[in-house]
Amino acid sequence: MSEITLSGQRHEPSSGGPAKELIVMLHGLGADGQDLIGLAPYFANALPDAAIVSPDAHQPCDMAPMGRQWFSLQSRDQDLILDGVRTAAPIIEAYIAKEMAHYNLSADRVLLMGFSQGAMMVYHIGFRQKKPFAGMMCFSGMLVASDLLKDDLLSRCPVLAIHGDADEVVPPEALPAAVKVMTEHEITVYQQMISKLGHGIDENGIRMGVGFAIETLGYSPIEDD
Repeated sequence: MSEITLSGQRHEPSSGGPAKELIVMLHGLGADGQDLIGLAPYFANALPDAAIVSPDAHQPCDMAPMGRQWFSLQSRDQDLILDGVRTAAPIIEAYIAKEMAHYNLSADRVLLMGFSQGAMMVYHIGFRQKKPFAGMMCFSGMLVASDLLKDDLLSRCPVLAIHGDADEVVPPEALPAAVKVMTEHEITVYQQMISKLGHGIDENGIRMGVGFAIETLGYSPIEDD
């Protein structure tokens, strides 16, 4: 287990009572935990018993004067990216385990959410657990080294995968590529390509994320438009 300890932002259950579920948000390159914790009120409104945490990545961003990173993207060499993902994974897993113990929650009450580089980490971590999480929400992400999933897959949980068709950072083609691989491995995927959206999360994505969280945690089904 890594000796590096993550810290960041926290939103306790809005109900004021003990947490019944946990949402872990992983930010993108050059941001920090503050970036995604702003979405907490949307989820807290629908899930008042949810604790929401958004840690700062363990490395300072090497491509910007501010912000953090889970791994370097100065080189787009896929082997180096995979090495970075594998190095960051146990650090994040230790953080999730600590938060689960803090709130006395099992994996099936935990949702992982990631944006961009954070989504890459969510994809990597979520399928490699002995006990599956409740679900994974991946925004503008990419399934790194997807060919390894056939050997590494330990657990299946539902996935919400969202991308903007005008994403200028992570190619929109990353969405159907990830969905194809997950479907081949019998992983339930809800996918959405959002028209005219760049590299970000818009109101449609937030709404779908909240609906997905409600459904996967067993409250009520997602309502179609």
